[in-house]
Amino acid sequence: MKQRRYVLMDRDGVINVDSESFIKTPDEWRPIEGSLEAVALLNKHDVAVAVITNQSGIARGLFDEATLAGIHSKMHRMLAEKGGEVAAVYYCPHGPDSLCDCRKPKPGLLIQFAEQYQANLEETYFVGDSLRDIQAARAAGAMPLLVLTGKGRQTMNTHPDLNIPVFDNLYGAAEYIIATQ
Repeated sequence: MKQRRYVLMDRDGVINVDSESFIKTPDEWRPIEGSLEAVALLNKHDVAVAVITNQSGIARGLFDEATLAGIHSKMHRMLAEKGGEVAAVYYCPHGPDSLCDCRKPKPGLLIQFAEQYQANLEETYFVGDSLRDIQAARAAGAMPLLVLTGKGRQTMNTHPDLNIPVFDNLYGAAEYIIATQ
């Protein structure tokens, strides 16, 4: 039996427009042009998508888990309208000073995903826009990809020696993933 293929991705700055003041309500969640279509394209090619995201706004008291569920409900609904779906969302609710193992750049959420889905992380791409996404992918043994949306351009400028595939946006990354799997 052929093992299911997966792609992991960060949320803010990869799927939706990021904000320095956090995405605190469903109304603030707006998709990046082409990102919903990128997830649908992956799904069409039998690639399941899971989101791995730090959500320290919970620890900071900016929003609660019910609000986060509302934000994700909007994301799921908008994806469905484009023919796409996210199989699972894993999030770290802790703050930057937390000693948890789930906050990227630590690999805890990626490992949790792999255990739950019996996925081989060495064969799994992780699409992110920040250095901590790349570090988490590498720490978990996944294959990091960088998009220039969100913090991606800044990440590339600050770390020009990353030596990983870089794409203008999630749609470009999705096309690459489909071509290489």
